[in-house]
Amino acid sequence: MRLLAVLALAAGCASRPAPAPVVDARSPKPVAGKPLAGKPAPITKKQPAEFYTVKRGDTLYSIALEHAVDPRDLAQWNGLDDPTRLRVGQPLSVRPSLSGAPAATAAAEPERPGAQVGSARIVGRVESRPLESLPALPPLPPRAPARPELARMEVPKSELEKSAVPTPAAYSQFIWPVKGKVLAEFSEPRRKGIDIDGKPGDPIVAAAPGHVTYIGSGIPGMGKLVVIRHDNGFITVYAHNRNILVKEKQAVARGQRIAELGSTDSERPKLHFQIRKGAAAVDPLLYLPK
Repeated sequence: MRLLAVLALAAGCASRPAPAPVVDARSPKPVAGKPLAGKPAPITKKQPAEFYTVKRGDTLYSIALEHAVDPRDLAQWNGLDDPTRLRVGQPLSVRPSLSGAPAATAAAEPERPGAQVGSARIVGRVESRPLESLPALPPLPPRAPARPELARMEVPKSELEKSAVPTPAAYSQFIWPVKGKVLAEFSEPRRKGIDIDGKPGDPIVAAAPGHVTYIGSGIPGMGKLVVIRHDNGFITVYAHNRNILVKEKQAVARGQRIAELGSTDSERPKLHFQIRKGAAAVDPLLYLPK
C-alpha cells in the first residue's frame, strides 16, 4: 500500500502544470546587439555640437572669426551652398556635427515630430523625454589618485592669477605689425584689438610665423582683412588694409610683409590689430614688445 501511495503521489506531481514565469509587461524586451531602452546610454568622450544663432549684421566670416574656425569649414559643417545667404535666427554649428548632418538640419530636428519609441519621443539622437523622468545614472565609484599626496595639494590663488598673464614665450613670439602710435587701446567688448596710426602704403608685417587662413572684406567695419593662424592656438587679425600681398593657406614668416596700411572701411588710415587666443580676443599690448 505504501508503495502504491508513493506512486500515486508522484503521478499527481508530474501532471500538475508548472507555474508560469512572472513577466513584467512594462519591461522592455532585450534586443540582440542593442541596449535596453530603459538603461542610460554609455558615456562617451564626444562633446555635442555647439550652435550659434545668426544675428543681424553677421557674416559667415565674422562668425568664423569669433569662433576661431576656418570659414570654409563653417560653410561645410552647415551645408551652405551660398555663404552670403544667412538669415537672422538661423542656427549654425561652430563644430563638426556628431551625426554628420548639416547643423541647420540637426538644430531644427527638435522642432519636428520624431519617431515614437515606447513612451518617449525620439528626435534624431536626442530623447525629448523630460529630464526628471529619465533614469538616474548609477553613481560612479570613487577614483583613487595615483599619488594620494597630489590629491591634497591646492593651487595658491596667486598662481591662478599668474596663469592669466602672458608667459615670456608669448612675449617673444609677437612683434609689432607696423610702426606707429597707438590710437585706441583694447577695450572688450567694444574694441577687440588696438588701432595703430600710419600713412597709406606703410608696410604691414606678420606679427608671428603662421598660415594665412582668410583674406577679404567679408566682415563689416573691418575693410580689407588678413587673418593668420599661429602655433599654440593664437590668431592675429590685420584690418583696414589698402592692399593685401598674401594668399589664403600661404605660410608666412615673422616680419614678412603681408599688406599695405590703408583706410578701407575706416575714417582714417590705420591698422586695426587683434591677437586672439582661440576664440577669445586678448589685449595685444600684453603680448607685444614694450
